[in-house]
Amino acid sequence: MGDPADDTGSTGSPSAPGSTASTGLTALAEAAGRILHPIGWVAVAFAVLAVVFSTVVDTRYLIGNLRLWQWVLLLAVIGLSSQAALLDRIRVGIESVSSVTKFAAWVLVWIVCFVQLFNVVTRYGNGLVEQDIYYGEAVSVAWQSFALIAILGFNYGVRDGVNPRIDFWWEHFSDRTKATLDFTIHALLLLPFAIMAVRLLDGTAAIALGRQRDGTWPSGWRVWETWERSTEAGQLAVGPVKAMLLVAFALFGLQVVAELIKTGFVVVNRAEYGNIVRRDAPMRIE
Repeated sequence: MGDPADDTGSTGSPSAPGSTASTGLTALAEAAGRILHPIGWVAVAFAVLAVVFSTVVDTRYLIGNLRLWQWVLLLAVIGLSSQAALLDRIRVGIESVSSVTKFAAWVLVWIVCFVQLFNVVTRYGNGLVEQDIYYGEAVSVAWQSFALIAILGFNYGVRDGVNPRIDFWWEHFSDRTKATLDFTIHALLLLPFAIMAVRLLDGTAAIALGRQRDGTWPSGWRVWETWERSTEAGQLAVGPVKAMLLVAFALFGLQVVAELIKTGFVVVNRAEYGNIVRRDAPMRIE
């Protein structure tokens, strides 16, 4: 006699409820992705929250007090999210900027090496020539160059996935799971952090470059005379380096947007555009 009839289907194995739910969510994500890229849905959600906060909740925060150009930017993101090829070209353009900052950081590494070598020679060479040949300005140049290496590496680090992960756990995830986690974390944590940093550093950068506390700028073309200066010997200007913090976080935010575009395509199963960064680094536990 044959086995009693059951509901397993032709494969002979019952479908798991969790698997069915996962398949349904995947199909829903792909259907939504055919309408708008996930970054577009994030922009839609942000726009809705902005309307709610500006009409219902009395708040001083940015989300409830968007300016006209910010509304235009939101609408532009929503519009672009329906153009997959154009969105991917924007991502490629942003990542090419990260290649430039990576090269700049590489050049600065060599500058720091040679300047620090000069510092060591002059520091311990004073007694040999019986006169002071130590230059405080060189120390300041080394420190400023070292700082630039760090801040110019922000966007490159995000692009190439050098941020710490729990590798032995992460590597067992599927590409879609990795992309979903990355997209969620970038959208909820890194992008708001970058926006906040740019807003906070805007005033700091302007003051470092000479703007007065009352908002006025000094007159005259010798602008470098108003830059904030180092307290070390030589008192080289540090205003430009402090202003570069604003540029670095702006580039960091742009690269986060590129990551949202890249991982968003993986989430909605657009393999022709999406990409997951794969590293050959050995397994580590952070």
